[in-house]
Amino acid sequence: MSRSVLQITVLAAAVAAAAAAATAVKPSTLKVIPQPVSVQMRPGSFRLRPGMAITVTAGKPEARQVGVYLANAVAAPTGWKWKITETPKPAGRSNGIALELIKGEFHPEGYNLTITAHSVRIQAATGAGLFYGVQTLLQLLPPEIESSALQHAVWSAPCLHIVDYPRFAWRGLMLDVSRHFFSTDFVKRYIDRMARAKLNLFHWHLVDDNGWRIEIKSLPLLTQVGAWRAPRLGRWGQSEPVKDGEAATDGGFYTQDDIREVVAYARERFITVLPEIEMPGHSLAALASYPELSCTGGPFHVDPGTSFYTKVDNAFCPGNEKTFEFIDRVFTEVAKLFPSEYVHIGGDECYKGFWKICEKCQRRMAEEHLANEEELQSYLVRRAEKILESKGKKLIGWDEILQGGLAPNAAVMSWRGMDGGIAAAKMNHPVVMSPTGFVYLDYYQGDPALEPTTFGRLLLSTVYKFEPEPEGVGAKYILGGQGNLWTESVPNARHAEYMTWPRAFALAETLWSPKTTRNWADFMRRTEAQFQRLDNAQVNYARSVYDVAITPARDSSGKLTLRMSSEIGGTDIYYTIDGTNPDSFLLKYPGASVTVPEEVYVVKAVAWRNGKPSGRVVSILMRELIARLPRPRS
Repeated sequence: MSRSVLQITVLAAAVAAAAAAATAVKPSTLKVIPQPVSVQMRPGSFRLRPGMAITVTAGKPEARQVGVYLANAVAAPTGWKWKITETPKPAGRSNGIALELIKGEFHPEGYNLTITAHSVRIQAATGAGLFYGVQTLLQLLPPEIESSALQHAVWSAPCLHIVDYPRFAWRGLMLDVSRHFFSTDFVKRYIDRMARAKLNLFHWHLVDDNGWRIEIKSLPLLTQVGAWRAPRLGRWGQSEPVKDGEAATDGGFYTQDDIREVVAYARERFITVLPEIEMPGHSLAALASYPELSCTGGPFHVDPGTSFYTKVDNAFCPGNEKTFEFIDRVFTEVAKLFPSEYVHIGGDECYKGFWKICEKCQRRMAEEHLANEEELQSYLVRRAEKILESKGKKLIGWDEILQGGLAPNAAVMSWRGMDGGIAAAKMNHPVVMSPTGFVYLDYYQGDPALEPTTFGRLLLSTVYKFEPEPEGVGAKYILGGQGNLWTESVPNARHAEYMTWPRAFALAETLWSPKTTRNWADFMRRTEAQFQRLDNAQVNYARSVYDVAITPARDSSGKLTLRMSSEIGGTDIYYTIDGTNPDSFLLKYPGASVTVPEEVYVVKAVAWRNGKPSGRVVSILMRELIARLPRPRS
């Protein structure tokens, strides 16, 4: 995002309105995600062949960059090595692919894709637009195009004309690498999948209580100490505290060369990398490295996954001038590594109890005429903003930065619902909507009995209902939205993929496609086709949408009832209450809640579709179902 995201949002709204007036949205049989704005299907298909050329606009490095990307994407599964040629006007030639940068009434990230029996032509005003046109083209090819090994397929795409552009400029996905560290190779793989879905903002949560993951050369203890913690395998939040003398062997960090490599890799895919340097709370890894920046002086350990909140001093001391010297040194190096317009400073869940008894903090409050500790946090955030602005960056933080007064030019990422974002937008501040109830990808995505242990609940269908633009709020201040994958319960890369896909498909569509075209049944048709592509790409993903979820309740007479549901349409649910495995010859769920005797010890259920089981058998002990009942209000 080389220009201001806010400027892009305003310009995009004007272009989109004009394009929408001129372009009718037509249903199609395509299996593309996100759904394009307008599709006109035409008879015939274009067949790719070896020896074809990709022609790109001469003298435009971004056009050539996209051409190279396309050639590389096709090379592995086909074995073909296409040449890139430059011409002033690369109009679609017979048996060729043309990527054309042109001036015109294009959205900044929009494109036109025209496929005839003789050529493929993608036109756009920017390299990003060409790139998204290429992503659509790749999704029109057989699923085997995603394979890294040679495949045998009919490499053809249907004839059509697409006019497409995104609804929002900020289409983000966050990966938390503090709670669990992920390799540079995996981060790049994660970015690759984002690019396929036309997501364009990778939020890298680099530091927290549980690990400092970015090399800061002027502060070497951050990675010598802060990047490592005592190993634990138990459930997150229930781990034992660090014992005296226990070795810190679990962790890792990214060198500055690693950071540059990831940033460059993302830039080639038109994805901005947004770093998050958490402050003033969630800073235990930093304080373990430099305890003099705390209110109490330590000593501290990097937290291995205990439940310590409100018990441990894990926030920077705003009364200590060394804190701001530290922030300046960190931001100096971060600003040089990341070309992003913004730097995220966190600002959430800061426990201020130690500030109340800290002489330095209380002195600062008196000197600055601050009424309370919320205003003291705002004081720190305002100074952090000035430091960032001196380095050519803008500040964005979680919605708690509104408490005590919002920094003058800050953008707000609203996670505790939409209210914080609404308040910031009404103050004319840029906003990214990221509410827990719609986009927290670390939550359960099916019945907890079938899913790896986590917390919360976020179904695929719920993500698809995400609407980033509240009524009554100036649309120009809503930059877009973002999904967040916190990794307390995500210990490895395969599970990170499982938690992300397919829910990130739903996120991508809500942020790219017109609101008026949203259709759950059609989205699921296209998502099922994407599963084949993920299989070929060897990406782990969740099929929880096919499973049964069981919800207990009490009827008016106090009897236990069970509601059974499956997210995907066209399914029948079969269940048992005698301990045997269900199939289509046993009890069929009638579609309304069923009453179950409480002497039953286990309930099992499975969804069937098209004459065979579509999901896993869910098996839940009766005592576990009863434990799920809402507790009566006291």
